[in-house]
Amino acid sequence: MTHYKKFGIATMALAVTLAGCSDNDSNSTPSEQENFTLQLLHNADMDGATGALDNVEAFSAIVTALRAEYPDNTVLLSSGDNYIPGPRYLAASDDSMSFIGGVNEAGNGRADIAFMNAMGYQASAVGNHDLDGGTEEFASIINASGNYPGANFPYLSSTLDFTPDDNLADLVTDDGQAASDMTNSLAQSAVIEVDGEQIGIVGATTPTLASITSTGDIDVLPDSTNDNAALAAQIQPAVDALVAQGINKVILLAHMQDIAVERELATLLSNVDIIVAGGSNTLLADDNDRLLVGDTAADTYPLQFSDADGNPTLVVNTDGDYKYLGRLVAEFNEDGILQTDSLDNTVNGAYAADQTTVDNLNGHVNADVATIKTGVELVLAERDGNILGNASVYIDGRRSQVRTQETNMGNLTADANLWLAQQFDNTVQISIKNGGGIRDDIGLVTFPPGSTSEDDLTFTTNPANDLVGKAEGDISQFDIEGTLRFNNTLTIMDITAQTLLDVLEHAVSNVEGVSGRFAQVAGIRFSFDPTRNGRIADGTTVTQAGERVRTVAVIDSDGNIIDTVVQNGVLQGNAARTFRIVTLGFLATDNDGVGGDGYPWAFPLVNEVQLEDTLTDAGEATFAEPGTEQDALAEYLIATYPDSDTPFDQAETALADDTRIQNLSARTDTVLTP
Repeated sequence: MTHYKKFGIATMALAVTLAGCSDNDSNSTPSEQENFTLQLLHNADMDGATGALDNVEAFSAIVTALRAEYPDNTVLLSSGDNYIPGPRYLAASDDSMSFIGGVNEAGNGRADIAFMNAMGYQASAVGNHDLDGGTEEFASIINASGNYPGANFPYLSSTLDFTPDDNLADLVTDDGQAASDMTNSLAQSAVIEVDGEQIGIVGATTPTLASITSTGDIDVLPDSTNDNAALAAQIQPAVDALVAQGINKVILLAHMQDIAVERELATLLSNVDIIVAGGSNTLLADDNDRLLVGDTAADTYPLQFSDADGNPTLVVNTDGDYKYLGRLVAEFNEDGILQTDSLDNTVNGAYAADQTTVDNLNGHVNADVATIKTGVELVLAERDGNILGNASVYIDGRRSQVRTQETNMGNLTADANLWLAQQFDNTVQISIKNGGGIRDDIGLVTFPPGSTSEDDLTFTTNPANDLVGKAEGDISQFDIEGTLRFNNTLTIMDITAQTLLDVLEHAVSNVEGVSGRFAQVAGIRFSFDPTRNGRIADGTTVTQAGERVRTVAVIDSDGNIIDTVVQNGVLQGNAARTFRIVTLGFLATDNDGVGGDGYPWAFPLVNEVQLEDTLTDAGEATFAEPGTEQDALAEYLIATYPDSDTPFDQAETALADDTRIQNLSARTDTVLTP
């Protein structure tokens, strides 16, 4: 019988084969009888918008239905980023969650782990967002505490040494054990028994980890952040150790942030059969996969390569937020070699987590997942009723925008940070933050009926929530926690004119790569030319000086120029003169001479003040700690844009019309005065 995942006819080929064959069936060959079938179910990056809650029930139903087709031959794995600080992450710390089965004891991030436990995940890679709360919080999420069971699976990474970190050292366990015996633990590898066969699972995490999250005292390996050969050499011993145990089927959970890295690893490693990519949200799908409205596949599923020994290796990935479950059914011969001619694209691919797929598979929602989801939603509904401001425009916090250009969300939150800093120190002139710290918009993006074209997208103000008294345009605690989900602390310091130029060059050095380092600013206006050479640095070593920044001016609240810092790409005046700025604590943390996201501050910081340690007045908004960026935005909205009579009304502008950050490739003028 043919498998029709596109049209939803249940897959029955295995049952038909077993029913129609006997030991002496003349149609069976010895090689076919010796082959082993594995069903890999996988996903990653469940770390995005709170809207992932809308997908998790359907996702759980699909897991249950597909697992039932191969009940003895299935593994369920994650390539990391199982959560992210934000509304649903914080909702799990509400006291009410202590009465929700699977959580049992309230704490940040625990509902996300409870989802995974309920669905039966067996291992996960360590992703960057898994560490965003710091190593102490990471430990509290994966370890058992009181009635909270912690993660019923191991977190794996062969590129991280957890032992130097006091918060995590006690969770490190021996590599290569049965995953079922490694709950609440950290290791390089684990083993899952599937129908009598041993499947080795190795984890790996991007070497850029230290610059994109809070790694504490974890040692991130290798030292180089852009040497894939060195990265493969770091991973290979963990694979070799499993092979030495007699294991000939190995899956690598690789959270590399860029699928190009996983693609290259597939050719550099030996004895890795399948790589489950993570961190890039890359949707791989077959031509016959039914995708969600507006989605398009980046490439086919699976990607096929030859490893360093010439044997086949597959790379798989799906988009995040529980939107898709990846499914790979593959055969191995007795030597553990993948039989690529067995791959069936009517079975393998991306399964959209919606009711249509659930109905097609006759799936049933996991009751425990439904209970946890309801508990989180009740907490979120209450927070959506805590109104802190109002906007009459859509506030653009989309990833593609805040990482490439000025947006009204970037302006709003940079303004808020500057405003709060000036309440403490009125000499602060400049606010700089990374666009990657903005994780969501405030408003609604929709397709008109019958359209899936991005050209037809409509952008509207925040919708009302009548159940909690939220009017259209209102901005709530829920919204702020969603867009500024890392809730970074704020740091005030002095920087020189030269450092300001260096920082801005770094901020625009990879705009074409949609990098989180791209700056959102207040108190300055600058222009850059992306056709010129960008700054390139490996750690603290600058291998190519940037020449993209063309003008920089410090401005007052009315837009008047206070100081011309750069003109026609040339630093003006005394390069050592200083400006007082506010930035995020994450960016200002010294990681071997550079800040978070690689920001090139001159360490040690000069006249540094941590606002969280200094501000004691809780102010009007009390849900976030004083001196954090969620608190800054909430207090700024209350003071400046409190209601529909005085809303935030600065509409998003086209790239060619941006004024704070002027991209010269989008403008008709070629050289701008500040």
